[in-house]
Amino acid sequence: MNYGSRILDDIWCLIELFEPHCEDRSSLTQIKHMVRDSTTWPKAHALFHEIRKKTLAAEEAGSRAKACQYLFEEICAKTLYNMSRSSAPFDPDSPYWVLPNALYLSRAMGITDAECIRVIIGDRAFPYSHLE
Repeated sequence: MNYGSRILDDIWCLIELFEPHCEDRSSLTQIKHMVRDSTTWPKAHALFHEIRKKTLAAEEAGSRAKACQYLFEEICAKTLYNMSRSSAPFDPDSPYWVLPNALYLSRAMGITDAECIRVIIGDRAFPYSHLE
């Protein structure tokens, strides 16, 4: 699930990309701190539920950007909680949804898909370029 710490690095870098564009950074900042401290990962379950309340309020208010932000935060919290190997994990596919939710959030913020993807893959060569 976290080959070479990639999911943690990806979450960190995506938060760095999104932070300047977010009005409410409270839970985003909490996730960012959790990423670097595995002892806090079990707390991500409670954080998910806090974020879920904000997601529902944003959806009710019709705020697409905030709803996208909170959905991104939710999936990051789920991923961190699952990585804690605590009881009652969230769906095992949670890490898969980090990138799609990041893309939805970047679009809602006016950040291009290319910039969002660049944050994740950087300047690394495509790993199977020898097959082209």
